[in-house]
Amino acid sequence: MARITDVARRAGVSPSTVSYALSGKRPISAETRRRVEEAARELGYRPQQGPPGYGTSKVLAVAAPLRGGVHLPALMRLTQSVVTAARAHGHDVLLLTHEEGLARCGTTAPADAVLVTDVGLHDPRLPLLRSLRRPVVLIGLPADAHGLTCVDLDYRAAGEVCVEHLARLGHRAVALAGPPPEACLRGTASVRRLVEGFTAAADRHRLASSVHPAERSEAPTLADRVLRARPAPTAVIVQNDALLVPLLTAFRQRGVRVPEDLSVLAVGTDVPGTVSAVVVPTARLGGLGVELLLRARTGTGGAETTLLPPRLAERGSTAPGSTGRA
Repeated sequence: MARITDVARRAGVSPSTVSYALSGKRPISAETRRRVEEAARELGYRPQQGPPGYGTSKVLAVAAPLRGGVHLPALMRLTQSVVTAARAHGHDVLLLTHEEGLARCGTTAPADAVLVTDVGLHDPRLPLLRSLRRPVVLIGLPADAHGLTCVDLDYRAAGEVCVEHLARLGHRAVALAGPPPEACLRGTASVRRLVEGFTAAADRHRLASSVHPAERSEAPTLADRVLRARPAPTAVIVQNDALLVPLLTAFRQRGVRVPEDLSVLAVGTDVPGTVSAVVVPTARLGGLGVELLLRARTGTGGAETTLLPPRLAERGSTAPGSTGRA
């Protein structure tokens, strides 16, 4: 991301002259203005301007739309981590829960920078985000991250880590359960990337694999579907915080023991301490998001992607595949 000092160096003028030439706040000669505008265009520089008070409000906006397929407790935990990190730097947080709130950030919302959650692989908000005259950081990785700053758990690697763990234990048939159907249809990046990693690792190890989107209320029917599948999965990976406990209950009610009959792993934010899991590091994600926003505000940061490596915590809910169901 080009800075005003880069434009000044290219045009052979001072940073203040660049500011005046681009803002029109003071008279600048036509030749100087031409050199500044040409340098800004060549470097892709976009002045960080905005409505009155921009850059001084010490308010960070968090775009956290409340829509289907979003697990509210997980979203609130992430938001809390952002608030904690922002307050440590003397900033307040403006929570935007409606889609139109993001559009207001380009006009009237009193926020210096924007943190975006629930990012889609092909997110329709990307053109707007690229046009905002404010620093923007995405907690999520779209398919086209060009010119954007993104931070997230490496969900593709998380799917691979889970499958590789099960393959080492000798499992030959695995299932991925619980990505919320609405999140699947919307193309939520974390869901799509985890499915990609799960499928790729299963194919690499020549395991039979299946994916079963489901809501919390569908836990009993999902348990029946998994148990009746052929070949019968001996291990299940769950990506849905709200579904995990009801699904474990449904398996238990059907006489299936974990891990003796069925190994279970989870990828999520709020995972019981008895379930082996890749836990989403929400506190770290929120802190990194705020740090990247503040760096962008001072011109010391640029477009970059930071993916946190997944860590699988083994807590006793997996066992060798040879001991699985017949």
